[in-house]
Amino acid sequence: MTDDAGTLRYAPERAFPPYAYLPGRDPHPTGDPRGHSYTGQREPPAAYFASAHWSDNEDYLFGVDLYNAGFFWEAHEVWEGLWHSAKHDPLQADFLQSLIQCSAACLKIPMGQPAGLAKLSTNALARLERISRESKGAFMGLDLADFLPRFRSFASSSPTSPDSRPRLVLE
Repeated sequence: MTDDAGTLRYAPERAFPPYAYLPGRDPHPTGDPRGHSYTGQREPPAAYFASAHWSDNEDYLFGVDLYNAGFFWEAHEVWEGLWHSAKHDPLQADFLQSLIQCSAACLKIPMGQPAGLAKLSTNALARLERISRESKGAFMGLDLADFLPRFRSFASSSPTSPDSRPRLVLE
């Protein structure tokens, strides 16, 4: 399904926050009462879904939507909750950690931290390469054989904007 802007959405029933958080610029989404997701309470732990049931995992799908729409910190937070719930499943935990690192790498661009982009991208790509080998090129709906070279090219291009990042397209 696509949204009003024509962007492919995987969890269209979930609204995007009013702003994409950038550390140092915006009120912290959950730690500041002015933040877009502030409730004053802890989020409940994310439910675990086996990787084969990725298409039923609304949090995973919403994280993909957030990343694709440029909400890097928010995507990171959604996937981090899933990562904690998947720690007993090493392949899925590594996959989620790699997505967290890709998202954080993109966040480093507007923060003016090219070393952070390089380090996070290197770590994410190493994990994704191993996952691609172990899962025969695809995992949780993502064609890693397609995404890996595109993200590698993006990260090594010294981007000045995250806009040219490869989007996550799920099968």
